[in-house]
Amino acid sequence: MSAPDPAPSRTDPPAPPWGLGEVAIAVVATLFVSQILVSIVFALAGVSDVDDASLGVLALGTASLWVGMVGAVVLVLRARRADPRSSLGLAVRPLDVPIGIVLGVACQLVLVPVVSTPWARFLGESLDDLKGPACRLADKADDPFGVVLLTLVTVVGAPIVEELFFRGFVQRGVVGFMAGRFGAAGLSPAVGRWVGLTLTAALFALVHFQRLQFLALLAFGLVLGVLADRTGRLGPGIVTHMAFNATTVVTLLALSGSIDDTCRDVLSTVGLPALGLGG
Repeated sequence: MSAPDPAPSRTDPPAPPWGLGEVAIAVVATLFVSQILVSIVFALAGVSDVDDASLGVLALGTASLWVGMVGAVVLVLRARRADPRSSLGLAVRPLDVPIGIVLGVACQLVLVPVVSTPWARFLGESLDDLKGPACRLADKADDPFGVVLLTLVTVVGAPIVEELFFRGFVQRGVVGFMAGRFGAAGLSPAVGRWVGLTLTAALFALVHFQRLQFLALLAFGLVLGVLADRTGRLGPGIVTHMAFNATTVVTLLALSGSIDDTCRDVLSTVGLPALGLGG
């Protein structure tokens, strides 16, 4: 019995004009270039540790990663003379907004704690350790400018750039390759598509460099991947990703008093560990 195809034929995106080779080169180049740019930003700011960096420095570092992601996609599209809208699925429909909001909030409030709690126990870590990155990041937004910057980076910038790169570019190349390989071997292309979706979600989780959040990010990445694959558009995933990050940001910024003193208590009641400048 073969696995169901996650992308019905009526919404199947066209085969991308790039392959696994371009994806691999783009990922490696992005990580290499962004690491250099981040090192430059940190050196100019005079900081050597992420925890010591201000929110502005972290935002610049994140923007460096975005430069690599967007730059790699643009170079491949130009080399292949591909249309960005059709090749990447750059489209949003009105219905994407309510569906994405509901799904994003549900993933943050339900999926993340369900997946993260046993994962943290397996690693021998506490839930406080799991929620620590979100608390430390939010604590840096200690003035109106910081609040605006935190929102722009995590709720607006990160979802758009990451969905463009991972679901629009990487996933289409990986899924197309795996489906083709499985089909050529006499196996179900549908299984190959699921393998491609899972590999893309794993890469998405890995590049966040959060060991405790890896499984939650993998699960969320798979949700985003299926959305893009079923609809053939990035719109649903972008809105879902925005709502996912916004759930944490709104909760933290709504706290009265010191975020540092209270965020762990509040987060423990709603289960919101998965937030980072790159998440």
